[in-house]
Amino acid sequence: MLGEPVDLRGARALAAQDAYQFQWWALGLVGARPVEQKKGADKGIDGRLFFHDDAESRKTKQIVLSVKSGKVQVAHVRDLRGVLERENAAIGVLISLEKPTQNMKTEAAGAGFYESPWRTKHPKVQILTIEELFAGKKIDFPPSRDLRTFKKAPKAKKKPKNVGGSMFLF
Repeated sequence: MLGEPVDLRGARALAAQDAYQFQWWALGLVGARPVEQKKGADKGIDGRLFFHDDAESRKTKQIVLSVKSGKVQVAHVRDLRGVLERENAAIGVLISLEKPTQNMKTEAAGAGFYESPWRTKHPKVQILTIEELFAGKKIDFPPSRDLRTFKKAPKAKKKPKNVGGSMFLF
């Protein structure tokens, strides 16, 4: 296989060929940073996203992501809930090649909601399939609202200099 998958069939082929590359590719679909640079124990976290939704504390909040290319089950959602607590993350997302079971959806809903300072609610545990990501679905999290202002830089003055008969701006 050459290139990146552009449909569900290609995603399945990548997962069958190399589950690790599938993981990196799936994280790229949502703009997340991979956690591990090499294969090995990831402590339940495959990727992270960061956001700022509190202008007063300016505290960075995180979203932890887990990617599964094989059969998914409710235990994966329970594990993600545990990682969410251990890492003190605002939101956890399970990206799956397969559709979640009803028990998985129920377990995710039981995690409750993250409420931003702007009074918006976002599911604490979310399950997104590759098919949904291809269809344009996104992770539900607050938009970053960093309201800091910075002092305006002084305007640069351009002075023409004549170097060897040619005119340059510095």
